[in-house]
Amino acid sequence: MQVVLLERVERLGQIGDVVKVKDGFARNYLLPKKKALRATKSNLAYFETQRAQLEARNLEQRKEAEQVGGKLKGKTFVLLRQAGDRGQLYGSVSPRDIADAVTAGGFSIARTQVPIDKAIKAIGLHEISVVLHPEVRVPVTINVARTEDEAERQARGEDVLAEQAEAEEVTTNAEAVFEEGAGPAPQEE
Repeated sequence: MQVVLLERVERLGQIGDVVKVKDGFARNYLLPKKKALRATKSNLAYFETQRAQLEARNLEQRKEAEQVGGKLKGKTFVLLRQAGDRGQLYGSVSPRDIADAVTAGGFSIARTQVPIDKAIKAIGLHEISVVLHPEVRVPVTINVARTEDEAERQARGEDVLAEQAEAEEVTTNAEAVFEEGAGPAPQEE
């Protein structure tokens, strides 16, 4: 299906581009979200009359997004999750969780503005980009931890899992020492 884009769509085109897309993508995403019109003669004529207004609105939205992005850039948001001893989460962090954390931090974003390439399934600091506008991406850091104390230590740069591994190693060595004797020392009379 041929469509004319009403706004920039990532990996597809800019405002005013006439592109060929699959029918389902157009019917289920582009047309209902008002991101495109079918490329008919009447729609192309309508688009040309509205082009200046669409570009002005896009520019205004982009400036607003850049202002918000300037404040949001480089911020760190903490997510507390349950995890195993090795740092593996009991579940994963979803875009909705990240959007809720950013919104609680004072910036209103939707879950659709948080594209995640791979699932976050371990504690630690994770770089995520937030899409405020099709042309504005802002990096934020998500600090996934088990407790507030652990989140603060991770933020300072400590490797929480390495310390835990050292503690387990000391415990294992201590257990090995006590198992060698396997009981109380013999008493002399």
